Amino acid sequence: MPAILQRTRPGQRTRGISLGIVNNMPDGALLSTVRQFLGVIEAASPELRVYVSLYSLPGVPREDAGKRHLAENSYQDFSELTAAGLDALIVTGTEPKQPNLKDEPFWPQLTTLFDWIDRDGPPAAFSCLAAHAAVLHYDGIERHPLARKCFGLFEHSTCAHDALTDALPPAFKVAHSRWNALAADELGEHGYRILTESHEAGVELFAKQRRNRLLFFQGHPEYDTQTLGREYLRDVRRFLNGEREAYPDVPRSYFNATEKELLDRFRRRALDERNTTLMDHFPVLANRLASGRPAAAAVLGAWFKEIADAKRETSVPFAGVGYGA
Repeated sequence: MPAILQRTRPGQRTRGISLGIVNNMPDGALLSTVRQFLGVIEAASPELRVYVSLYSLPGVPREDAGKRHLAENSYQDFSELTAAGLDALIVTGTEPKQPNLKDEPFWPQLTTLFDWIDRDGPPAAFSCLAAHAAVLHYDGIERHPLARKCFGLFEHSTCAHDALTDALPPAFKVAHSRWNALAADELGEHGYRILTESHEAGVELFAKQRRNRLLFFQGHPEYDTQTLGREYLRDVRRFLNGEREAYPDVPRSYFNATEKELLDRFRRRALDERNTTLMDHFPVLANRLASGRPAAAAVLGAWFKEIADAKRETSVPFAGVGYGA
């Protein structure tokens, strides 16, 4: 059943689930992130209608194009979020600029959101940087810098029995793109339950019961088959124009052997010539077939079922008042 984008109204009720997405991604990824999440949500809930509304935080830096996108796509602000009566919330990550998350310009607004979720908000899921920021704010758990970027498709498995992971296969792929990691032992010491993990990428999905059950993804559950390739292309371009010093690593388990050889040739040329005009000669690569979205759809589907079941158990009929379409 398709997810339905809508603008929420205070007191609005729906037959399915009312889900908010707080989209913190940079301007260039705003649209693709929503499309990716909608794809996962639709795959996760074939028998459940999910009404999706979009929200933004004022502390995330935006250029004029980003501000126009928010206005043209009915993004709502924090005051509307707190009054929406949502059943669930997803908070996306963003591209960090500072080593210390508390130095990011969006940190005050993000922690206000976290405090509201903990005090009055619905069950929530946090992806990538949002997961790092949430555990830092809630329990003081610091992320640890990695020697090399955790970048690519990594094989994972479940490490705890839970309704959220019952539908997962014995092994599955998850996309990661990050320079930092959370330590499993530190999460465990603070009451977080680790549900899936990878020998190479570490902890992926973990949860904690606070006022509601909160979910945390260290990876990117929304990434489609093309996203890692687009990020790699972006970083190559940044190297050529001087925005970054080191040439980027190729994402793991993503390109085939022939493509890797072509990319290695291009890398050697880029290190010698380092000019943005080289992008005209970037190798033509095949469309990808694999992503981590099937696993994400299985987890979110189980999460939506939990929320829908709880909603039915606690709902009280109102005489003469119908549900939204």
